[in-house]
Amino acid sequence: MRKAAEEWLASAQDDLETIAEVVENPRLTNIVAFHAQQRIEKCFKALLEEREERVPNIHNLVTLLAKVEGSLDESIDEDLLERLNQLYIEARYPGERGLLPEGKPPPDEAHRFYQFTQSIYEQIQRVLQDEDEK
Repeated sequence: MRKAAEEWLASAQDDLETIAEVVENPRLTNIVAFHAQQRIEKCFKALLEEREERVPNIHNLVTLLAKVEGSLDESIDEDLLERLNQLYIEARYPGERGLLPEGKPPPDEAHRFYQFTQSIYEQIQRVLQDEDEK
């Protein structure tokens, strides 16, 4: 695997560890949501790096999915991606990171984000391993 792809995945793993530390705290659902968005973004960018494609300086998960989708084995829940897209607005103040338009996500949604990031990471890893074996 290319070094740049490994670095994206290592950073994505840091996001997962952060999520795992706080996912059970109902006051920190915004932190879970923020790091879920970041983790998925980094996973998609790792795949682009591995393919030696230009990694765009964007944060839109649906746009990034369109760039990698042909490489993925399974379909990705675009509704959840759209939901997570609402978290990344560049002009936000740091205290608002991880907030959706209506505020913090409820705990059950934070858990769904957590599980969603795990499934995307696992899928990206399988694709990258398959490419390494070719």
